[in-house]
Amino acid sequence: MTMPIAPILMTPSYRFGAATPWGGDGLRRVFHKDIPDDRTGESLEVSAIPGLESRDDTGRTLTELIGEYGERLTGKGFDKPFPLLLKLLDARDTLSVQVHPDNAYAARAEGKLGKTEAWHILAAQPGAELVYGVKPGSTKEALLRASEAGQGVEALLRRVKVQPGETYYIPAGTVHAIGKGILLYEIQQSSDVTYRFYDWGRLDQAGKPRELHIRKAVDVTNVDFHPDAAREREIAPGRFQLLAEEYFSLQRFQDFEGRLEPDPRRFAFLTAVRDCRVAWADGELTIPGGRTALLPADGYALTLRASAALMSYPTV
Repeated sequence: MTMPIAPILMTPSYRFGAATPWGGDGLRRVFHKDIPDDRTGESLEVSAIPGLESRDDTGRTLTELIGEYGERLTGKGFDKPFPLLLKLLDARDTLSVQVHPDNAYAARAEGKLGKTEAWHILAAQPGAELVYGVKPGSTKEALLRASEAGQGVEALLRRVKVQPGETYYIPAGTVHAIGKGILLYEIQQSSDVTYRFYDWGRLDQAGKPRELHIRKAVDVTNVDFHPDAAREREIAPGRFQLLAEEYFSLQRFQDFEGRLEPDPRRFAFLTAVRDCRVAWADGELTIPGGRTALLPADGYALTLRASAALMSYPTV
């Protein structure tokens, strides 16, 4: 008889320095992560992105783990390509104004998956805000003209002030930017396709601006999407459903103690916002705050004790 697979504590990779000029040191300050430098914008907690893969505590990459366990780890049909990417982001400065294509456009134009994502705000300075869509009445023609003029696009951006604990769903085609002073959790399709409209006039150390992709960005933008923060629903004492969308679902745990049953159809990511503990028939694991465990499809029934945690998984 094959034994279930125990939860796998993952070690992240990082995007930093010139790759994230907007990043800071918040991942170290808040979660005590061993970040590469003080412009570290992203901790890729569970990633199969080539060159940015996360690993288990023995050094095996996510791709190697999938090769070893196959669908026992991922669930049926989720092994190739691995569908989700989980990050923690620290924005010392505002990110570029950008948009992501859907699967059909990304496959045609880039040979990759599209990108739908969601953000859960972990910390935010007073007055911190997101760019979250464009203002009602904006057209693609106006967006193109304003973007080509540079700073003029700022007048078309819809800005939303945020608070810790809020969740924002960003389907492909949504214009967006994370504002400065925000630390967040991001669950997304496993894709790195990004089209930038505008980068606030930033220049790199050589005095050059970042590459923009204005025509593609306008091409994929949905100017009619004017969303609001998601509304959570308590599904058990201390357990809340934040999202249940096409590509992923997201739950939150607060002062929770109870069972987590494995789902043989899919894996899950369990992220500790504060230290939490999972126990199973013959083992237990402490997940430090800011770390993520991969819960296999063919996993154990778990007992979770968590004062603050998040769990995301493919929607099946």
